[in-house]
Amino acid sequence: MVKSIMVDQLSLDIPDGSTIALVGFGGMGQCDKILQAIGKSYKETGHPHSLTVFHTAGQSDKTNGIEYIAEEGLISTVIGGHWGLAPKMRKLIEENKVDCYCFPQGQLTHLLRAMANKMPGQLSPIGIGTFIDPRIEGGKFNERTKQKEDLIKVVEIENEEFLLYPSIAFDYVFIRGTSIDENGNITAEEEPLKLEILSAAHAAKANGGKVIAQVKYVVKKNTMHPKDVVVPGYLVDEYVLVDDPETEHRQIPSTVYNPVFSGDLRTPTVSFMPLPLDMRKVIGRRAVQEVTSSVVVNLGIGIPGDVIGPISHEEGLDEQMTITLESGIVGGVPIGANEFGVARNADAILDHEYLFDYYHGTGIDLTFMGAAEVDQLGNVNVSKFGTRTVGCGGFIDITQTAKKVVFCTTFTGGGLHVEINNGKVEIVQEGRIKKFKNKVQQITYSGRFAAEHQKDVIYVTERAVFLLSKKGLILTEIAPGIQLEKDILANMEFQPIISPHLKEMDVKLFLDGPMKLHPKNDRSFVV
Repeated sequence: MVKSIMVDQLSLDIPDGSTIALVGFGGMGQCDKILQAIGKSYKETGHPHSLTVFHTAGQSDKTNGIEYIAEEGLISTVIGGHWGLAPKMRKLIEENKVDCYCFPQGQLTHLLRAMANKMPGQLSPIGIGTFIDPRIEGGKFNERTKQKEDLIKVVEIENEEFLLYPSIAFDYVFIRGTSIDENGNITAEEEPLKLEILSAAHAAKANGGKVIAQVKYVVKKNTMHPKDVVVPGYLVDEYVLVDDPETEHRQIPSTVYNPVFSGDLRTPTVSFMPLPLDMRKVIGRRAVQEVTSSVVVNLGIGIPGDVIGPISHEEGLDEQMTITLESGIVGGVPIGANEFGVARNADAILDHEYLFDYYHGTGIDLTFMGAAEVDQLGNVNVSKFGTRTVGCGGFIDITQTAKKVVFCTTFTGGGLHVEINNGKVEIVQEGRIKKFKNKVQQITYSGRFAAEHQKDVIYVTERAVFLLSKKGLILTEIAPGIQLEKDILANMEFQPIISPHLKEMDVKLFLDGPMKLHPKNDRSFVV
């Protein structure tokens, strides 16, 4: 029978210098009780210290998850995909208090499976031409790490280049489920996501590591339905039982438990209120015009995750397209904001790594992604800008293989205030930050790679639309009420190619009420 362990004892048992792996997704699925105890132990005793921490997706909603152990000295190295909602961890990275390697989220999920099979690493073309490529930055995410060795290698097989993401031996893996039986079998009935808990457990075992599970309930053996078991008991060494789900095991940041997010209850669609007409909705509307019928779509965090789902529902398009989120969600209406990764009325909730199989192999039909910086070659930066070390998440995995990419961003940043009146855009206050740069600070999306492979790429803002060509960005559309020289060219660091067919964006984008969009089998829409 599997044994329980007190978190205080677990914290004492972890040797200094250990490598631990965390599973979670942006404030959901983290083992908060365990991480709270490790952080507390370090503050009180100085142990454990000098840990290497591995994780795939972001591990916090700004207060929980990895934030509990984001202490100088406790962590020496972090290998992960995203820290946008982890301010304490991000501060350690930005102040060079830890070594930090940022790798694509999907590659990290697949690396777990490679490790489970005792392979030397994960082999993939994903990341070539971006900051992940060792010929550019090698995923080294701060100045301190640039002095260290490259972890990723370029490998050539039959005249094709691949990146080799190296295997990493774990001493401990912390996974989270809802229930555990007396034999250690784990289910996830109240969790909003399955994530990669099975692959992580396999990876630990293959390298002699321990698997520790955090759960809410202990049940009698032989009472679980076998199809409900997500991790079999022989993989689990010990478990930690939650005392207070309110602070230690929240389903999502806004609630301890809601059956809607675990897929046990469906909400009437009439309860979804239309978004207010603002610049984010305008961007989302213009982006949604790129949808064709019967497409499989991915939404990224930020504007896409916040507005594309609600707009598609408002326009009646959600029945004609399949929306996916990299966390494993298929269908439904995404929540967005700091609860990005879950949805109401999902059709399926897959294991995290298996949805990346589809993204990597088949390539999503259409992905909507955010952008912090765009340069004249069409390169996009979402991972590191100014002093902010956010990370790439699943961005590189998804965009590099997508059949079509629509980047959604405001034209400038930092104080931009836009009003939309009578079908026209008025710039009340221009943003302080120019997003269209001569050169991006970091290449998260390679415009050169996309152009060479003839990718279909569009950049949508509230006042202008651009297309990617081999010669650079082409300005193709301008919003009503916007002046080309004053509002667009004067707020870019480079001169785009001006299309000889430059046209005004559809005025219906800027009016209240549904646009009544109807996707066709080509790229055009009937409005």
